[in-house]
Amino acid sequence: MTSNLLVIMSDEHQARALGCAGHPFVQTPHLDALAASGTRFTDAYTPSPICVPARASFATGQYVHQTRLWDNAMPYTGEPRGWGHALQARGVPVESIGKLHYRDPEDPAGFDTEHIPMMVTDGVGMVWASIRGEQDRMLMPGRMLGDYIGPGNSRYTDYDAAVVTRTDQWLQDRAASADDRPWCLYVGLVAPHFPLVVPQQFYDLYPTDSLPPSKLHPRDGHARHPWVQKQFELDRSEDLFTDEAERLRAIASYYGLCTWLDHNVGQILASLDAAGMTGDTTVVYTSDHGDNVGARGLWGKSNLYQESTAIPMIMAGPDVPQRVCRTPVSLVDLSLGIARHFGGDIDAAPGATPLADLAVEPDRPDRPVFSEYHAVGAVSGGFMLRQGRWKYHHYVGFAPELFDLETDPREEIDLAASPGHAAIRADMEQALRNIVDPEAASAQAFADQAALIDGYGGREAALKLGAPAATPPPALT
Repeated sequence: MTSNLLVIMSDEHQARALGCAGHPFVQTPHLDALAASGTRFTDAYTPSPICVPARASFATGQYVHQTRLWDNAMPYTGEPRGWGHALQARGVPVESIGKLHYRDPEDPAGFDTEHIPMMVTDGVGMVWASIRGEQDRMLMPGRMLGDYIGPGNSRYTDYDAAVVTRTDQWLQDRAASADDRPWCLYVGLVAPHFPLVVPQQFYDLYPTDSLPPSKLHPRDGHARHPWVQKQFELDRSEDLFTDEAERLRAIASYYGLCTWLDHNVGQILASLDAAGMTGDTTVVYTSDHGDNVGARGLWGKSNLYQESTAIPMIMAGPDVPQRVCRTPVSLVDLSLGIARHFGGDIDAAPGATPLADLAVEPDRPDRPVFSEYHAVGAVSGGFMLRQGRWKYHHYVGFAPELFDLETDPREEIDLAASPGHAAIRADMEQALRNIVDPEAASAQAFADQAALIDGYGGREAALKLGAPAATPPPALT
């Protein structure tokens, strides 16, 4: 019998920030317990390290260069059709609670009902960030991380609490329903996404005097890759802290938000258990992308390093083995897996494989996984390929990067210019080109973004639209 499916997606949770992933101090007991009861994928990646394109890829199972939803001003509208539509076609109850970051609740996005959905601002999103040609791009208006950093409550923490409450009620109502069809529920939480404000009890878990130094910080001599440096110059978050104490509060707040997220996941799993449905439900936890949290003097996401592109991926439930799976996976595998779980199908990216199938197969560490970035701050397209021990970054118009994650898991040594690694670099570039023509995809992104701006009446008109930074949550009253 097909089990129910509960998919929980957070926002901006880097893969390493889990106790079960071996983090030295981050506390995530509920996610650790979920991982112990099922399969944890050690090498999971986002198709794009920024919210809206990643979520469109998750909805459809397609890469960004296929959806052509390149940035945070190009939200998902229900096209291309995705796993939600596949479930609806088969009569599976499918609903959402919380953050979607699509265009509008009225769009046919594949849910029977969307409860307190968080969508892009005004249905248009971060329009100014689509202007990203090197001579034309805008500097971020204000500080990306928010005016206040530290302990407290924000509209985001209030929203997450409301999502948890609504999920509890939904599960109670479903358990009391006479409808015995297997269901799919998607729950979208916003933590640990900035603003970096977290309830006091979670902030207090991470004293600022106990935090380790950030790796590869420019003040210690690290020189950022030129593509990354140009992107940094867009918002300069690292340079905008009032002092070192505020910077440390930002790190403590991020990790506090990870534990706040874990607390909320625990509440949801307790509600599932109280409803008597744990034994009949497959649960998946993941995130849309990661966060740099000060590594290389960078904050937020939007680059190709592990902190930004690697994400948590945990699956537990009936017939899910208790194991650690070292096969690299992507959100597109989860997308296809949701459809196949209920006997449906979607037009997923080439090579996509249902997550449940990968969980029961022997490890395939050489399986390639792909990500790309064409959004805010990028002066050209950026592309990532992970295959086995190697991770390759291709920047259109810039030198590439190559890392050996087996000997250098922190990505501290770029081997792209090493004569001894020339053949590996060439093989990785060819493997990436087997997935996408990077120059053509980058050019298409710029053309589509230019058309978007023209459609809004040109640059000056477009700059008056959408959100300056983080999307506000919906009103809860």
